[in-house]
Amino acid sequence: MKKFINDRERFVEDSLLGILQAYPDYLASHPNDLKAIAKRFPDDSKVSIITGGGYGHLPLFLGYVGEGLCDGAAVGNIFSTPSSNTVFLTTSLAPKKRGILYIIGNYLGDIMNFEMGADLAHDAGIKTRTVIVSDDAASAPRSEWKDRRGVAGLVFAYKIAGAAARRGKSLDEVYDLTARACERMASYGAAFTPCQLPDTNAPVFAIGEDEMELGIGMHGEPGVRRTKIMQSEDIAELAVGAISEDLRLKPGDDAAVILNGLGATPSEELHLFYSDALKSLRNRGISVSWKRVGECATSLEMSGASICMMKLDGELLGLLDEPAFSPFVHFFSGKRILPGEGV
Repeated sequence: MKKFINDRERFVEDSLLGILQAYPDYLASHPNDLKAIAKRFPDDSKVSIITGGGYGHLPLFLGYVGEGLCDGAAVGNIFSTPSSNTVFLTTSLAPKKRGILYIIGNYLGDIMNFEMGADLAHDAGIKTRTVIVSDDAASAPRSEWKDRRGVAGLVFAYKIAGAAARRGKSLDEVYDLTARACERMASYGAAFTPCQLPDTNAPVFAIGEDEMELGIGMHGEPGVRRTKIMQSEDIAELAVGAISEDLRLKPGDDAAVILNGLGATPSEELHLFYSDALKSLRNRGISVSWKRVGECATSLEMSGASICMMKLDGELLGLLDEPAFSPFVHFFSGKRILPGEGV
């Protein structure tokens, strides 16, 4: 596979350097670790939100360092956990007066290294708490939801935590809201092609031209089931059905939806897929008050998409509707600006 690449061993560092050079007014790295990155102009009046994980999922992790979102991100190698030292150095870049909330996906390496980073922070007198996102409905049943992989649901967690922190809530309050959101979300993904790691010359897995994977992970893992390629409306019905059953959604319930591209799916196809998913939800009597369609949590150049849903209540919807932005993503207020009202 053809790629823009120089030294395969330095792919992550070279790419991060490009990001820091492209957005010098927004992002800065620690002088001793290029992979420890935070907002250049932090806000010390609020709880700080720090995330992290393996590289290769942009905009996930680093791309959500911005206003009303995260304050820093610890970056690992491709699909690999950041070191505990990188976690601690990222923590050192963020305001610490009101405490630090770590938000990570449910992966053993991330949990272990963030725990060690939190221990280092504790020794330095920094108060931290950790929310672990586990939304992938294909990886474990609802009765074991805390054992699931964390995928695009991280975006909901960033949005809820970032808005709550910006409203001036305490560390415990931000934690409680984010944890509540995590319990109310589920995801399901499908892929048509694998991705290829920059330091290899082979795809992560082999798949036939007429086949697809259902229940895909975001590290190039094969899905829980392989099948012949299905039409978009059939994939949407399967995914929405699995998520609706998992969350026990019923007619009259309200949901937030992320329709997430995995890296190589055109926006035109993602919006077609969203229309099919919305039809499936409406047929079930479920309304959608907040949505996001686009690449939110990718897997390099994997072709496919995932649907992530969160069962809403008024407080969570209000937090989702708060505006937020980073160099990679923008979330505008849910309020429509009418002619003559200004901006």
